[in-house]
Amino acid sequence: MLSRKNKLRVMKIISLFSVVRGYNIPVIVLAQYLSAIFILAPENKRALAVLFDFNLFIIVLASSLTIASGYIINNFYDSKKDLINRPNKSQLDRLVSQKTKLQVYFTVNFIVALIAFLVSGRAVLFFSVYIFLIWFYSHKLKKILVVGNLSAAFLAVLPFFAILLYYKHLYPQILAHAMFLYLLILIREMIKDLENIKGDIANDYQTIPVMFGESMSKKIITLLTLTTVVPIYYLIEIFDVGYMDLYFYISMIVLIFFLKKLWKSNSKPDYLKLHNTLKFLVVSGVFSIALINPEVLIHGKRLLKL
Repeated sequence: MLSRKNKLRVMKIISLFSVVRGYNIPVIVLAQYLSAIFILAPENKRALAVLFDFNLFIIVLASSLTIASGYIINNFYDSKKDLINRPNKSQLDRLVSQKTKLQVYFTVNFIVALIAFLVSGRAVLFFSVYIFLIWFYSHKLKKILVVGNLSAAFLAVLPFFAILLYYKHLYPQILAHAMFLYLLILIREMIKDLENIKGDIANDYQTIPVMFGESMSKKIITLLTLTTVVPIYYLIEIFDVGYMDLYFYISMIVLIFFLKKLWKSNSKPDYLKLHNTLKFLVVSGVFSIALINPEVLIHGKRLLKL
């Protein structure tokens, strides 16, 4: 049996895990490694060599720690809003004091700067800018109409550019992948605004549902969803994405049902289902990266030229 003191420690660890959203970080790590193995690494580089690349490991680790610190500072600024929008999660998060959150935030960012030096000065600059942008978003940008949504989606895809800078390869299809992912995350951010409208009103957040109403927000989400057809067309018809085109066909079907459900939704549980649908598309898209070149799983390196 755990003593009361040990139980409190365990609860604080769980609370901190909730604050940094530790369940999201493994997905980001997997996405970065799969992108490196199946898309970005040189064609003659074996998958195992990519997995055991020390510099890549440091970049992925620094990305994970930066994202974790970003969740901490975002939670710090959103504590009042979360009391309204996520009361249960907020009660768990509040087991860790605001002072402790800041201490962990600065410690983690210091570690990021330290380990980035092991790769290069350019890596230090990239992660320093990334840390600053996350703080600036949490402190200022997220309360600004439209800018908050655009910057949140941009910051979510930025870790993949760290891998891109490392390999120094910029294929046109990478931009198409990034655009599709960016649109999905942007749509998800706007769904979150519909979810959190009560907390946003109470805390003076200038979101589209708050300023112009839910109907206008749904119209913009519909337009953005239809816009995903553009990168999907290029990825299926123009670029070689192997068997991943199956994922994009399925995504189009899911997004059609998503729009149908969107216009019938008018409550937080409805918007939460839509949010989870988009999250499912993002996560399944991560696993589907392996479909671009399944030969890697057999031969250990890419045989088809992108």
